[in-house]
Formats: sequence, structure tokens, C-alpha cells
Amino acid sequence: MAREDLESRGEKKRENSSYVVEDRDTQWTSWLIPMFVVANIAVFVVVMYVNNCPKHYRGSDGKCVASFLGRLEKMGALKWEKVVRKHQSWRLISCIWLHAGIIHLVVNMLSLVFIGIRLEQQFGFVRIGFIYLLSGFGGSVLSTLFIRNSISVGASGALFGLLGAMLSELITNWSIYSNKAAALVTLVVIVVLNLGLGMLPGVDNFAHIGGFLTGFLLGFVLLPRPQYGWMERRNLPADVRVRSKYKPYQYVLWLVSLALLVAGFTVGLVMLFRGVNASNHCHWCHYLDCVPTDKWKCNRT
Repeated sequence: MAREDLESRGEKKRENSSYVVEDRDTQWTSWLIPMFVVANIAVFVVVMYVNNCPKHYRGSDGKCVASFLGRLEKMGALKWEKVVRKHQSWRLISCIWLHAGIIHLVVNMLSLVFIGIRLEQQFGFVRIGFIYLLSGFGGSVLSTLFIRNSISVGASGALFGLLGAMLSELITNWSIYSNKAAALVTLVVIVVLNLGLGMLPGVDNFAHIGGFLTGFLLGFVLLPRPQYGWMERRNLPADVRVRSKYKPYQYVLWLVSLALLVAGFTVGLVMLFRGVNASNHCHWCHYLDCVPTDKWKCNRT
């Protein structure tokens, strides 16, 4: 009887929400994601000030636009030569705080607010902050392995990491979701559309893919939720056996994902700092970054 009552309580919770928040009275207050937004905006203002953009901006031929990319490179943009030959590995992180223009900044910050605040409220600033930063780092590593002759900036890799974490969180906590199919289809469509847009010229889709894969694996490691039987254990009689905190498949996904993360970062970093060009080992991978058409060409290598 106790188990039947427990399941009925769980079903009632599912009717009120697409997922069940962990066993606590209130959610976390989101402060880290807003601080990330402020930091990105502040860095952009500094870059604009250093370039004296408000004074010198005169269209596509203006002094500000002409020198903007060079200034970004000096302030920490991602570039293979600087990372590998100049040993400036800090660029793998600094590049995610820089943006190439106001539209680039606004789109990324709106996406960060929309995705990040909700995740931080559910899981706290430590886990979401770690996913954001490590996903940005993972995106930078993959980007540098494949792109050598151009610079890359932006928080997109970190944002794709949060999307990947949302998807893996749905999978690992599958049993406590209602409207599972709708949530899964929605997330997959969003990810596919954004990765598809990343195949346009001028967009670093390798950073998107690297960030997404990192966040996807981190979601299995950092975002599993306890099951109903464990969450409701305090409401059961003392002689009733409670369920384990996590399901067996959650432990399996945790172990496999952690192993893949360690192996992926180890292999990627060794290849990067040995100067290996990943394009030489994957002759079709350049299509993941840009697909040439009659309207544009793809010339980044």
C-alpha cells in the first residue's frame, strides 16, 4: 500500500509540471548567469572603448570595423598560432567572453538568459557554472583542432553546452518527466536548427559541436535527479523499504560519460599541443563547419 500511495503522489506531481524539482522547498536564486551576462557586456564595452568605435564607426569601411578583429586578437580571441606556437593556452577560455559585434553579443546574451537562468534555478550555480565554462573550453579545443587561419570569439560553445546538458538531463531523468516526447522533440529540433545555422560561412560550428558534446556528457555526470521513491522516503513508515536514490541506467550513463569526457579532453589537448591538424585525419569534417553553395564559398582551414 505504501508503494501505491507513493506512486500516486508522484503522478500528481507530474500533472502539475513537466518535471519534478528535487526535494526542497525553494529553488536556487539565479545570480551567476546574470553576472556572466554583465561580464560579457562589460568586456564588449571595453573593446569598443579601446577601438574608439563610437567616434570612428563609419559603415563597413570605417576605422573601427577595420581594426576590430585585430583588437579582438590582441585581447584574447582564439587563434591556433597563438595557442600552440605562442603557448597562450588561456585563449581557450578568454575567447568565450569576446564578441565580434553588437548583434553577436545580443543574440548570445538573450540565449544565455533564456537557457541559463532556468538551469541555474534548478541545479544551482556551481554545476551550471562548471558546465558553461568547461563547455566553452571544449568548444575552443575542437575549434582550434580544425581551424588554423582565422580567429574565433563568442560564448556560443558554452551556450551549446547548456543545450547539450538540457538534453542529457532529460534523458537521464526520463522516468520523472511528463510530456517526455514533446520535451525531447523540442530540444532536438532546437539543437539541429542551431547546428544547421552554424554551417553558414563565418560561423564557428566546430566550437558549437565541441561545446554541445561537452555539455551533453556533463549533463549525465552532474545533473541526475533522485527518483520518486527516494525523494518521498520521509513520508513512508519506518519499516517500508525505500528505493535507491538513482536508477541503474543513471549510474551507467554517469560512468560512461565521465570516461568519455576524460578521454576526449586528454586526446584533444595532446593533439592540439602537438600541432596536429585534425582536418588531415577527417577529410569530410570541414562540411560540419561550412557547406559551400553557389552563393558562398568556404575557405577556412
